[in-house]
Amino acid sequence: MKYGYVRVSTKEQNIDRQLSCMYAQGLNDKTIFIDKQSGKDFERDEYQKLKKILKSGDLLIIKSIDRLGRNYDMIIDEWKDIVNRLNVDIVVLDMPLLDTRTEGKNLVGKFISDIVLQILSFVAENERENIKKRQAEGIRIAKEKGKHLGRPKLPLPENFNTIADQYKKKEITLTEALLSLKMNRSTFYKNLSISF
Repeated sequence: MKYGYVRVSTKEQNIDRQLSCMYAQGLNDKTIFIDKQSGKDFERDEYQKLKKILKSGDLLIIKSIDRLGRNYDMIIDEWKDIVNRLNVDIVVLDMPLLDTRTEGKNLVGKFISDIVLQILSFVAENERENIKKRQAEGIRIAKEKGKHLGRPKLPLPENFNTIADQYKKKEITLTEALLSLKMNRSTFYKNLSISF
């Protein structure tokens, strides 16, 4: 049996490109499993459903190796689990060398797939590390320039100091203070420590 696996990182991302590749392989909506969540681990609902039904002799088709996962070690471990433990073949459409189907189970084909997989996984993880470094450097530079990062700070209600003073003097309860200010507890406490 042939199955396809499609993944995007967020619900907003488009899956059409991956789906059209799956349909071109003769798959249909019943044999394609779709996750719209991060590839940081394999705790994805549809992926887990797919893994439970895979059996020896099946074929798993994915568009590109990063659709399987994001982490070098995890990809290698998952690949080995599918190919060796489950005895399921894998085809990566964007990388024809990543195709474990071999005539008569030719060991050279499997060996080449394993080497290519390790190289691609290493390159993908290395690129992610470089992206993280560039992001951290950009954040550091922005902070040095005094730029505010994150959500814009909301202005405090005009009566904040009066209500906060009443709360500190135990004239009103925390619940009354929060209701008067239309503010949650953590925001109140954070601003309470700044203003006094």
